[in-house]
Amino acid sequence: MGFSLSPFGVFPLTLLSLAALAALLDRAPRMRAGFALGFAWGFGAFAAGVSWIFVALNRYGGMPVPLAALAIGLFCAYLALYPALAGALFVRWRAGGVLARASLFAALWIVAELLRGWVFTGFPWLSVGYSQTPPSPLAGWLPVVGVYGVGGLLAWIAALAAFAPWCRLREAAPAAVLVVTSLAGGAVLGRVGWTEPDGDPLRVALVQTNIAQELKWRPERVREWLELNLQLSDVPEADLVVLPETTLPMLVEHLPAGYVDTLSDRARAYGADLLMGVFLRDARGRIHNAVASLGASPSQSYAKRHLVPFGEYSPPLFGWFYALADIPMSDQTPGAADQPPLVLAGRRVAVNICYEDVFGRELLYALPEAGLMLNVSNLAWYGDSLAQPQHLQIARVRALETGRPMLRATNTGMTAVVRPDGRVEAVLPPFERGILRAEVRAHAGLTPYARWGDGAALLLSALGLAAAGHARRRAGFAPRVAPPPESQ
Repeated sequence: MGFSLSPFGVFPLTLLSLAALAALLDRAPRMRAGFALGFAWGFGAFAAGVSWIFVALNRYGGMPVPLAALAIGLFCAYLALYPALAGALFVRWRAGGVLARASLFAALWIVAELLRGWVFTGFPWLSVGYSQTPPSPLAGWLPVVGVYGVGGLLAWIAALAAFAPWCRLREAAPAAVLVVTSLAGGAVLGRVGWTEPDGDPLRVALVQTNIAQELKWRPERVREWLELNLQLSDVPEADLVVLPETTLPMLVEHLPAGYVDTLSDRARAYGADLLMGVFLRDARGRIHNAVASLGASPSQSYAKRHLVPFGEYSPPLFGWFYALADIPMSDQTPGAADQPPLVLAGRRVAVNICYEDVFGRELLYALPEAGLMLNVSNLAWYGDSLAQPQHLQIARVRALETGRPMLRATNTGMTAVVRPDGRVEAVLPPFERGILRAEVRAHAGLTPYARWGDGAALLLSALGLAAAGHARRRAGFAPRVAPPPESQ
């Protein structure tokens, strides 16, 4: 499963992995065995896929190696409960033929991933649908049913392949037709332009500061980082310059006198706007992870709405965690849910900060008004790991779901421009300092996913559960036909 995601991108491996799981579950004798199989699959997938969290806890959070390893193990065990639940319920409810059992497997998979993306504020990272960015033929379904719906299609196709009696070609033919139709349908949908360019091209400059996390918060280096941001944000030929998340590692009110004015005056002189990641304090004294704009347009700000548990705030009853880890600025407050898009360089831009773009349905609030999506991130917390390419792949899915270009300005990578069709137009090498210059056009219109959100995935799940329920009723309550009387 892990090799199907970026940076490896062998997307058919997801089908192979899910088909193996489905085949084992179909042979499991009891719910307990189904739970164990789902848990084993989930623990392996998550332990391989989110191992980079160890870097944040140990190297930068100061947590001892055994405790950091234990924390990651417990976290992966928690995440594995969702495929375990799907496995147990599949064994309990399976009935009927190939199509009914495959529909049940897919429906339960959708429910499990939706729950994982919602319970305890959610952690939808590594949802299997993320593996199907272009050139996968299933990428065409992302603007229609979203990442959870594509995950369900993957599970359905995998289960059809696992359950069909391929040694009896006539009986296996319907499953083969359904698999081919799903793949071909995605390829056809991938050619549909759900949105269209709107307005003139916009010249953007996306800054990658490449400040090491272990150096960013040292007081003796602060002046160096302030000078670096002044230098990198000086791009006369751009309409919009974007600095990454928390590029200034302090509250705005603590910046040196005249620093903000210098940035604002220079951007205004160029007729441009500058967007920078900062910490803001509101009127009630609460601290927000935010972005603020300066320059030709009126000053605006956006405060991060979906915070990272343990990194940006402490969940209830977990104060002990901070006795073991040293994480700066970890007592933040989420921003309001109804923040409008920012108006930058004459375009409406939907800003999201780092982890927020993992929650696709939460980004739809800004549509259809916003013509561009913009993510600012700081993944230096996770070192040189899988986190950077995985996050870029998530951004590609968001571009497909919304039919909008996705711009990314990051501290250490990956700073990129993603087209509405999910393809990466330009990207900076990670862990290098630089500026990515590009021309992008806002897009207007709505994809089906932007209209329905995760409702389409829920509908697919409901249909699958209904088909499985019908098969179960037929298997359990079909009237017995009496044998004909023996002839005299």
